[in-house]
Amino acid sequence: MGNAGCVKTHDTLSRGRAIALLAASSLAGACSRKRGTGVAIGSKNFTEQLVLGELYAQALEKSGLEIERKLNLGGTQIAQEALLRGDIDLYPEYTGTALVNVLHEKPGGDDADVYRAVKAYYAKHFDLTWLAPAPMNDTQALATTQALAGRMHLRTLTQLSAAAPQLRLGAIPEFTKRDDGLPGLQRAYGGFHFKDVKLFDIGLKYKALESGNVDVVVAFGTDGEIEADDLVVFEDDKHFWPTYRVAPVVRASTLRQHRQIASTLNSLSPLLTDAVMRKLNELVDGEKREPADVAHEFLAAAGFA
Repeated sequence: MGNAGCVKTHDTLSRGRAIALLAASSLAGACSRKRGTGVAIGSKNFTEQLVLGELYAQALEKSGLEIERKLNLGGTQIAQEALLRGDIDLYPEYTGTALVNVLHEKPGGDDADVYRAVKAYYAKHFDLTWLAPAPMNDTQALATTQALAGRMHLRTLTQLSAAAPQLRLGAIPEFTKRDDGLPGLQRAYGGFHFKDVKLFDIGLKYKALESGNVDVVVAFGTDGEIEADDLVVFEDDKHFWPTYRVAPVVRASTLRQHRQIASTLNSLSPLLTDAVMRKLNELVDGEKREPADVAHEFLAAAGFA
């Protein structure tokens, strides 16, 4: 089974480049396909989103819906604009991302409170519905190798903030600018003035860590490389980052027309734990499997396909 996104599965844009594309040429340049008659499912442009997009698409196809795939659209802003315009009917979004990037609230807050806040805001301002969130938490994080953490006795972000002048950070462009990225960490913890900050496309940062080009990398809680490479994720001991639960965000009009979307995807969400998503992500990134094939096997084992 192949990926039916707008570009090839592994030709992903960085999140920063994707947002720049929107400003320069609008979404039409990134994905100009016309809407068909089916329910159009979108995703952002990194591995986990491609897997989630396929999970949603295949589960809904099993429920009897005709699905149009518009995966690999780009970053948050592009996916959100596509949803608001009706180019897509739903896509996977993260509660923490919505809180910071859409509601423009400060990072932090109780898990349930963050979900309630973004759900209410999207319903009121966009006529969009957040379905049930999954248990997985794709929180932002910083990670390093077991060897460096052991040698420098680093386990928490407080310890890392003080040691930063001795270390090189590998980051994606957004991390150096966002309130839930490096500027926010510097305000919350103090310190975090790294000896060097090197920017990478999202798929290359772990390779930079493995090759010794950087000492610490920006990570996400469900990255497959964390388990595959036995990395140390620094403890957020001041609870700076909000939770990043993933959930389908759906146009309310689409839900009214296709009521099985809510029941189907709400049944799928509880199965998506941290361990499950790390494994699915690693099958794509580490074993070079296609997201569509990985999703099909998981859904078959779970009784969806």
